[in-house]
Amino acid sequence: MVFVFSNINAASLGEKSPDCVLTSINNVPVHFHEYEGKVLYVDFWASWCVSCMQSFPFLNQLTHEFGDKGLHIVGVNLDEKIDDTLAFLAHHPSQFTIANHGSEQCAKSFDVQAMPTSYLIDKHGVIRHIHQGFREGEVDELKTKITQLLAEK
Repeated sequence: MVFVFSNINAASLGEKSPDCVLTSINNVPVHFHEYEGKVLYVDFWASWCVSCMQSFPFLNQLTHEFGDKGLHIVGVNLDEKIDDTLAFLAHHPSQFTIANHGSEQCAKSFDVQAMPTSYLIDKHGVIRHIHQGFREGEVDELKTKITQLLAEK
């Protein structure tokens, strides 16, 4: 499995992350600013996305491996119908926070253009890495980047 690191939306690299306010599928408020002090992995996905299906086991693995070390993962679902989201999750369960897109403002703020698109945000709320897609291969590189961000003060 590979996350492709690229300069997608390069203008956001090194800038403060948009402060999205969403609702989890369990109706719990999700505010990105509440994760300051932790490394935040934001993954925009949709039920029709084949690569998203492949990424969920890896995101679950990251949750187990780094969750108690300060990594928090929020999967922002962009489906129009909650039934599509729930059907996807029935076959591809998540062990990380799943939030609904609401008005799609969060995806627009991040300038999401493909599924999945993920953002790695440091403890100070700064976007440090952006990657699009999910393929076999560069998982170790992503884990290294997460480890580096977790080690930073």
